[in-house]
Amino acid sequence: MTTHVPSAADGGAFLIGGDLPVRRLGYGTMRLVGNGAWGEPADPAEARRVLRRAVEMGVTLIDTADAYGPEIAERLIGETLAPYAAGVVIATKGGITRQGPAKTEYVGRAGYLIQCIEMSLRRLKLERIELYQLHRIDPRTPLEESLGALKRMQEQGKIRHIGLSEVTVKEIQEARKIVDVVTVQNRYSLGDRRHEETLTWCQQQGIGFMPWYPNAGGKLLKPDYPGAQVLVRSAARHAATVAQLSLAWLLQRSPAMLPIPGTSSVAHLEENIAAAALRLTPEEWAEVEAAVQL
Repeated sequence: MTTHVPSAADGGAFLIGGDLPVRRLGYGTMRLVGNGAWGEPADPAEARRVLRRAVEMGVTLIDTADAYGPEIAERLIGETLAPYAAGVVIATKGGITRQGPAKTEYVGRAGYLIQCIEMSLRRLKLERIELYQLHRIDPRTPLEESLGALKRMQEQGKIRHIGLSEVTVKEIQEARKIVDVVTVQNRYSLGDRRHEETLTWCQQQGIGFMPWYPNAGGKLLKPDYPGAQVLVRSAARHAATVAQLSLAWLLQRSPAMLPIPGTSSVAHLEENIAAAALRLTPEEWAEVEAAVQL
């Protein structure tokens, strides 16, 4: 009898933009750096091990941003993984400046975004970024200017595909008048479904949906969370954890879902990847959803 080796491949695949294949369960690098996405990692050697292990376990979608550190996560990725294994896609973002731990400001000026892309290319050791996402829409800058800059870089071959983050359906529709939007990265989880409408619309349009905070910022894992007993019982029935249950729920929720759970620990990474193989019946998923108070 052979033992199944956990792999991100267990979660299935998705074609970003119709031509860029990735495994649906990816890895997000915000937690790879210091608290509040500020500063060097507490254990740089472990951070590098996490990146290498993610690729070893079949992850092909690694999400990052120039604001993580800032610049530190991109640098670590470039130093650790370049030259990249075949099929590995590095998705990064620009448009946020960071003034300290969890302190940010949105900047969407064309000149700034073009510089962001050029510097990301340098740190990641890439000639082209396969997926570049506008980290946030800057309310002080016309969308035509921000996305126009990304379009110019796309035309120059510096980026392949364009995505957005924290947007509504209306904002995506406006953006699509300027560029082809292939992914949307919004906060979403079993315990935080505020972007349900956006997810449904993205699925209908063939747009990849990358949920961040897939465990609702950890609140799903707390024993006093409403419905916690049901979640624990459902997970235990499959020899899993609640965190794995929440990731598996995302994968079954929509074929367009591309979860990118983050961690700075190899052990936690391996637990997350193992969630890709978790299968519940429709009745069990209904019980899980009903237990979570929104």
